Amino acid sequence: MKRIIIIGTSGAGKSTLAKQLAARLNYPHIELDGLYWGENWTKSPHFLADVAQAVERPFWIIDGNYSSAHHIIWSQADTIVWLDYSIWVCYWRMLRRVLQRVLLREELWGGNRETFRKQFFSKESLFVWIYQTHGSRRQKFQKEMQEGAYPHLTWIRHSAPRHTRRWFSQLPR
Repeated sequence: MKRIIIIGTSGAGKSTLAKQLAARLNYPHIELDGLYWGENWTKSPHFLADVAQAVERPFWIIDGNYSSAHHIIWSQADTIVWLDYSIWVCYWRMLRRVLQRVLLREELWGGNRETFRKQFFSKESLFVWIYQTHGSRRQKFQKEMQEGAYPHLTWIRHSAPRHTRRWFSQLPR
């Protein structure tokens, strides 16, 4: 495991696991959201170029699902960790995350901040996004894993947070 991708539905805990794994393995952590989002929630025009540059490193952990970058990342990775959690786990984790970010006014990528209004009273809500993408992502990743479009990849699929915690605890320090 030298080049690891962490994928899953929004709210699953991809970034949290990536940070923990990067600290455990002493690898750089690359958060795709950080490369993608510019000021005022606009897409960075350099996103794919930044991703291509990031994967040139010999070791890394990347978290995120940006399908526009799969061909760049997946071809260079050796391991995919798929957080295939229930929609309810993702909703619960998202609720905790959104409340923390809104209440503490945490600055995110590109100086952006989440707002209570956008997350709870908008079609752009991450809760709506989870509802819209959970099933289709699961089907897509299942198909990718079974069909082996990237046969060099080792897939590690966790269906519950306790499985992820157990796997993580068994990794060498």
